Parts: sequence; C-alpha cells; structure tokens
Amino acid sequence: MKKRKAVALLSGGLDSTLAVKLILEQGIEVHALNFTSAFCTCNSGSKHKKEGAHQGGGCKSEARRVAEKFGIPIKVMVKGLDYIDIVRNPKYGYGKGINPCVDCRIYMFKLAKQYMEEIGADFVITGEVLGQRPMSQRRDTFKIIERESGLEGRILRPLCAKHLEPTIPEKEGIVDRNKLLDMVGRTRKPQMHLAEEFSLDDYPCPSGGCLLTDKIFAKKVRDLFEHKEEITLKDLQLLKVGRHFRYGSAKLVISRNQSENQRLKGLIKPEDTVVEPVGFPGPVGVVCGGGENGSIEVCARLILRYAKKRDGGNTLKVVSHEGERLITVDEPATEDMVKELRVCN
Repeated sequence: MKKRKAVALLSGGLDSTLAVKLILEQGIEVHALNFTSAFCTCNSGSKHKKEGAHQGGGCKSEARRVAEKFGIPIKVMVKGLDYIDIVRNPKYGYGKGINPCVDCRIYMFKLAKQYMEEIGADFVITGEVLGQRPMSQRRDTFKIIERESGLEGRILRPLCAKHLEPTIPEKEGIVDRNKLLDMVGRTRKPQMHLAEEFSLDDYPCPSGGCLLTDKIFAKKVRDLFEHKEEITLKDLQLLKVGRHFRYGSAKLVISRNQSENQRLKGLIKPEDTVVEPVGFPGPVGVVCGGGENGSIEVCARLILRYAKKRDGGNTLKVVSHEGERLITVDEPATEDMVKELRVCN
C-alpha cells in the first residue's frame, strides 16, 4: 500500500512543530517546507539553550533542528523580491502595521501546493490555531486562503481541526480525525502541555513573529516604498539597521553602536556614500544613492549629534565611488532637526 505524504509548513515554532508531530504519529510521511524572509523576528528563542543547538540562525535554523529531530526532509524557500510586490499592494489589506497576513499566507500556500504536487503528497498541514491571530487565523480567512491558493479541502490544521469542517484527507481516511485536536484562541498553555507529553522540552519560541507587524518598522517600509520603485534585498536588510532619516529625496542611515558600524558598511551599494568620524569615536552614516543637495553635510551633523565623546572632534571622512575626502562640520544636528528628518529610530 502506498504510504501517504503531507507537506508541512514548518516555521520551527512550537505550533508547527506540534502539528508535524501529530501527523507523524499517524504514520504519514511528512516533508517540511520552511519559508524565510528579511522580515522574520524569530531568533532561536529555545526554551532551553542546549550545547550544540542551532543558535543565532533564526527560524530557518530552528526549522532544520526540528526536521532533524523528527528525521524528515526539509526544503527552505526564500520569500524573494516577488514577495515585495505583495507587501506593497496586498489584495486583502494590512494588519496593524504593514503586514499583509492573508496575502502572505496565500503566497506560501501556493508554493506549498506546487511542492505538494511535485513530490506526490496528498495534503498540506500547518500549525495554525483558530482565533490565535486576529487577521489570518479566522474561519473566513481560512476559506479565502484555501480558495485563493487552490488548496480547498487540502489544508489540514491538526491543532484546531475539530473546530473546522473535515478536510479531504480526513474524509478519505488518510487522517484519523479522532486523533486531531480542538485548540482555540490565543493561549499557549495547551501547546505547552502537549509539548511535555511528546517530550519536546527544547522547543523554540512559542510563536514566531514578523517585523511587518511592528508599527515603527512599518514606517521604514512605507518610507522605502514611497521613495524607491525597484527594491533590492540589501534595501530590505538595511531597514533592520540603524536610525533612519529622510532629507529631501536622500535616505540617511546612522548606526546605533559599534556592531552596527560594521553591519552598515556591509550593506552599502556602489552608489552609496559612507561618512564616518576621524579622530573620535562615533557612529557610521550612509547616504543612500549619492550625496547631492547637502545630504552629506546633514549626515555628518547627525553623526556629531549621536557621537557620545568626541572631545571637540568635527572631522569626518567621506567615501564614495568618486574617492575619499575629509570634511569638517561645526555644529551637530539640533533636536528639532532630528525630529523633522527622522523616519524612525
């Protein structure tokens, strides 16, 4: 008899881990599918930090750890530049930030459907729980997501299945509905109790997260969309570094600490201009896309504003595709200037 297969959306978080375990317990072959993006906030938040564990790698690393633990194959897919078009113009709107949760789920499930067909799987499973998230985990949005992704009747949510209509794999006897669960709402206590029953004492953060739900980060994304049509992966990575300012059409980014000095330099593009202190400690600044109309001087004044101990130092090095030069700036940016130009910290 042919062994049945399922594709699991495995974030590496507790819910998706439990969903996979429940289906494996029914003797079904599971192939994990993990999605990563520039907006993931889950950074290896395991309940117990064990020696040799995957740490510091975020959701992808945790998903690999879970797949290895269960002995199942895993495929990692990156939400690329095509995903940016969805973030920019979502059909079903945003949540509290600039998070297109419903459109995002449709995007992932469409790719999961392709993978399901590629490997000859019967259905897709996910760790979603009815009522856990206000935008994407409701009955009506579940139906929209299934319809738009072309997976009607083939998305199984093992943790809350008893609150939903039976899916095709349940109706066909591939999955025993009696062994599925009836979790609902935002509480995580049932998941944690189930993790103890399965001896999963090293599970990662109970729920992952997305920077697009953060209202402050959302301001950076909106500013980027308003001023740049063609977005690159470096543009997205840059959103997570430093203090962001807008001077006319120029974007200025000022690092917040020594670690960010190096990160910021690693994200510059050929057309960018780097401004950094000479002879005194302070942040690094980047003028994105060039340095016209006084933006370099403004960047330098912002650097002086955030340099803690410059002892009168006011010389800065400017590095661009045209070469290097030194400039001096007499006055740091004023508080009013900072407030006027700041996109967000």
